[in-house]
Amino acid sequence: MNNLSEVFKEKKLKLTPQRIAVYKYLKSTKEHPSAEVIYKALQPEYPTMSLATVYKALKTLVEVGLVQEINVGEGNFRYDGMVCPHSHIQCLSCGRVDDIAGFCFNDLNDTVKGQTDYEVMTSQVYFYGLCRDCKNNKKDE
Repeated sequence: MNNLSEVFKEKKLKLTPQRIAVYKYLKSTKEHPSAEVIYKALQPEYPTMSLATVYKALKTLVEVGLVQEINVGEGNFRYDGMVCPHSHIQCLSCGRVDDIAGFCFNDLNDTVKGQTDYEVMTSQVYFYGLCRDCKNNKKDE
């Protein structure tokens, strides 16, 4: 929580209860929820918070580097409270998104840099497949 206050203070941004709530929610889950899922989860505790407020809080948290926005090609974004570099894998059947830990793609960035005249700033690598549950359900059919 100190990191959150320090970042907002350094960026001269107001740390609102809504921003804190969205941040805490993302840090408390390994899921990769959409803004709508976050909104529904926070509704019981914050009944006056609108979906627009959740979107604004997410935008700010992404801009200051406290939350990662991921685009797995569904037409809307998912959000991740883990901002250290890592990849994601998405189930093509149910849409579940999981972290892939233990793989570092810095070598890939260096390879791309060596093959182009670009200065590689960042990269995101996504994997797609079937999660265990969907794979098992397919066997049962």
